[in-house]
Amino acid sequence: MEPLDLNNNTETHPLFPSGEWEGFYTYADGRQAQQHKMDFTLFFENGVVSGGGSDDIGSFVWKGSYDTKGLWCKMTKHYVTHTVAYDGNVDENGIWGNWTIRVQLSGGFHIWPKKKEESIHEEEVDVLVLDNIVKVPSTVTV
Repeated sequence: MEPLDLNNNTETHPLFPSGEWEGFYTYADGRQAQQHKMDFTLFFENGVVSGGGSDDIGSFVWKGSYDTKGLWCKMTKHYVTHTVAYDGNVDENGIWGNWTIRVQLSGGFHIWPKKKEESIHEEEVDVLVLDNIVKVPSTVTV
């Protein structure tokens, strides 16, 4: 992904952090719906959101708007072949809502900022568990 270029106009609201994001979209509602993963970068500045990334369809560019008081975000995902409108609400868990392609297709989505410290912590936990498993004797006396 492109390096993050923060300037004085970058949004400071904690629910709209510029940087790396991830999430998924679905073609159906409910917990059983198949999740299609997305990885991308978003930049929030003066009510305008932009960015880009990729998913299982291909590469895309985001363009849209957001509101820190109303806690909403509306973006259009531009692929080479088509566009998808995203309309979401914002809370401490990220941005979630519905997407539509004209009136033909629709579904749900949930996206959130990547947290680097969490992924590092998970790797450390895996190593600690592995260390404990390696140190366990191979025979146990009863």
